[in-house]
Amino acid sequence: MRIFVNNAIVLLFLLFFIACQPQPETYLCPPCSCQVHEIGQTFDEDGTCPHCGMNLIEEADTSGIGQIEIHEGSGSFLVEGGPGYEGKLVTVYYHKPDTFTPDSPVLLVIPGSGRNGWDYRDAWVEASEQHGILVLSPAYDEEQYVFEDYHMGGVIENSNLLEQVTFLENSNVVRLQEKGLEIEVNPNRREWIYGDFDRIFELAAKTAGSEREQYDIFGHSAGGQILHRMVLFHPRIKANRILASNSGFYTLPDFEIPLPFGLKDTPADRQSLEHSFSREMVLFIGELDNANETGGLLLRSPTVDEQGTHRLARARHFYRTAQEKADALDAEFNWELEIVPNVGHDHEKMSRAAAAYLYEEK
Repeated sequence: MRIFVNNAIVLLFLLFFIACQPQPETYLCPPCSCQVHEIGQTFDEDGTCPHCGMNLIEEADTSGIGQIEIHEGSGSFLVEGGPGYEGKLVTVYYHKPDTFTPDSPVLLVIPGSGRNGWDYRDAWVEASEQHGILVLSPAYDEEQYVFEDYHMGGVIENSNLLEQVTFLENSNVVRLQEKGLEIEVNPNRREWIYGDFDRIFELAAKTAGSEREQYDIFGHSAGGQILHRMVLFHPRIKANRILASNSGFYTLPDFEIPLPFGLKDTPADRQSLEHSFSREMVLFIGELDNANETGGLLLRSPTVDEQGTHRLARARHFYRTAQEKADALDAEFNWELEIVPNVGHDHEKMSRAAAAYLYEEK
């Protein structure tokens, strides 16, 4: 009996001792649009995800979100969603060059509909090292930020737009049935995602030791849609030079056309539009993103086709409409239309052209 009791005491002591020891930690890839690994896949060691390059976080601890580190080279960090998106996460992929100084340029890169911020970041690594640019590319998970939240910046809500589209087989065309389209305007400007860009810039600049008060911003495809709408609806932003590249379709500066194709019944007014026209925005368009381009998705409907039937034509129509509206308002007009030769709907080639446009002497 004494032996049995002694053994029980030893066993209890061992169990207590084991429970008090630090347990092996598991790590996971935070929510992102990476489709390579399974959601929730865990790893035994700290480091980066072998599939998408994100910094792994401890499975049981996400309290460090927003408390970021930016080291030399490529990496990523998490920020919480803004108002209306509490509890949601945005992954920011970055590259900090070894030539970075407090006066180095800071660039935000807004991805297309694939939300693949790591690819857009990587497309700028060479330019980052060459010109000393701190590159930040936020990736908004598609399940957490749907079309209305991302492409439209949160300006619309309670929309059935995606229920009214048909994807044509063996084509990049998406047909929109306008007759049944229902859209509500979200009047709460704080719930538009455009404010995230200043917030990400300020957080990263402070962490990296940047003394810059403004940043440049480049967006391609859906990213281009986001940026031209940002200029229309949220012109008071710290962004300096704004390059909206290869948008699929546009929200025109026209108060007679309803969303998503115009400004009717939106918070935009004459005064805000004059401010929008004063911003330094460049419509940065590939010459070959024309009727022969099969890359990316292209929305087609009677109203949007009035802008043109391909991206190059639509960009020209948008620019011409804006110029005419600015003239009618007798407003300062600082927008430009830049056609990039021999490039189609290709974010890597457009990124290289944008780097030369922004950071090389003309």
